[in-house]
Amino acid sequence: MSESQETARVRAEALEPDFAERIESLAARLGLNLEGEADFALQLGGEGLQLLQLGPDSPGPVRVDFVEGAAAHRRKFGGGSGQMIAKAVGVQSGIRPRVLDATAGLGRDAFVLASLGCEMTLIERQPLIAALLEDGLARAAGDLDVAAIAARMRLLNGNAIELMRGWQGEAPQVIYLDPMFPHRDKSALVKKEMRLFRPLVGDDQDAPALLEAALALASHRVVVKRPRKAPIIAGTKPSYALEGKSSRYDIYPKKKLGA
Repeated sequence: MSESQETARVRAEALEPDFAERIESLAARLGLNLEGEADFALQLGGEGLQLLQLGPDSPGPVRVDFVEGAAAHRRKFGGGSGQMIAKAVGVQSGIRPRVLDATAGLGRDAFVLASLGCEMTLIERQPLIAALLEDGLARAAGDLDVAAIAARMRLLNGNAIELMRGWQGEAPQVIYLDPMFPHRDKSALVKKEMRLFRPLVGDDQDAPALLEAALALASHRVVVKRPRKAPIIAGTKPSYALEGKSSRYDIYPKKKLGA
């Protein structure tokens, strides 16, 4: 844990009186104060749960929304199984692998794969981000258009390395990793989220251990998403990579995926 993570102060707030009881329960679960000085506010209102950086330079609130906005647009017009992430995890005719997204974040990549028919398990270790994700999945479960997709997404909150090392039951066929890295993506959305999350999460200094645990658990392959020009994760080298304009998928195959 970085020093910034230890010093980031977060309070919980209800944006409307009707949500006071729910935010009090969530604050108790997460160990948050309901008042006092803070750097961030976890807020609950009619549009769901959101995290807001406080202060004059705030980039605005971030929430998980699988029903509308960018997620809906990509679900309808994103290119289906022709998307690079789909090719990276091995989606093809008659093959929809069981995937563990061990660095789930806001769940965007997992939602894309679930929308293509993959059964997804998501791990997010930062409790606040996991809470946003849990809220987004709950709202998606109540929407007719995306409920079936949300039903293919199971969320775990905890340390991915420990959870993978102690995995019980059938191993995931594919493990997908997208460790935090000093991203240089120029999109406003990514910049907004990086500004919000980096003080809470920091960079993944344990990425080599994460990769090692994934390689030990996955039955068929491990996929690591990186910025296009970023170095590979230290340790085992990937067999090949798929490269796009801003991102790269390093592929570590173990066994051929079959129908």
